[in-house]
Amino acid sequence: MRVIAALLLTALPALAGDGTAGQFDYYVLSLSWSPTFCALSGDARGEDQCAPHHDHSFTLHGLWPQYESGWPSDCHTATGDPTKGQTRAMADIMGSGGLAWYEWKKHGRCAGLPPADYFALSRRAYERIVIPPVFRNLRKDVKLPASVVEDAFVDANPGLERTMITVTCDAGRVEEARICLTKDLEFRPCGADAARDCRMRDALMEAVR
Repeated sequence: MRVIAALLLTALPALAGDGTAGQFDYYVLSLSWSPTFCALSGDARGEDQCAPHHDHSFTLHGLWPQYESGWPSDCHTATGDPTKGQTRAMADIMGSGGLAWYEWKKHGRCAGLPPADYFALSRRAYERIVIPPVFRNLRKDVKLPASVVEDAFVDANPGLERTMITVTCDAGRVEEARICLTKDLEFRPCGADAARDCRMRDALMEAVR
């Protein structure tokens, strides 16, 4: 029952349609718990992000333009696509250039910015967030209420409130922390469809590796 409840709580809302590049209300900054990604799919695909010489904790999944209800996706834009060098340069915080390219196609085009500006903004948004030290250096597996992860981010980031962050789970594990930001990268409340807190009381966080 817990697994079913978690899946229901983390199910994504329906898309609002293709949308027009540059026309949206705010951003969702999605931070992925790298050990969960590796355990559920990255290890099986041999992703470099999951190699033993890395010690990723929360990595940048993406910076997503959002409507107050729903979000644009795969927008049409006259802006050119990023070069391989531009996507590869994001691997240090995203895990791979391939993810940077995918995020550009699905979300970045909808921001209405050139690739260099979108990736620079994504990096600024990521660096704006303080990852709680306990998670940056988590050296053993723990099970904890997902709300504890939310509380830790709120404590580490002055101005961030519980209405401005949501933590998601997948397969009984902490999956992502999603933080809502204005276009100027200030904290703001999440829209109702983005606030989909995982309510698991024993969510697994595998150690950083």
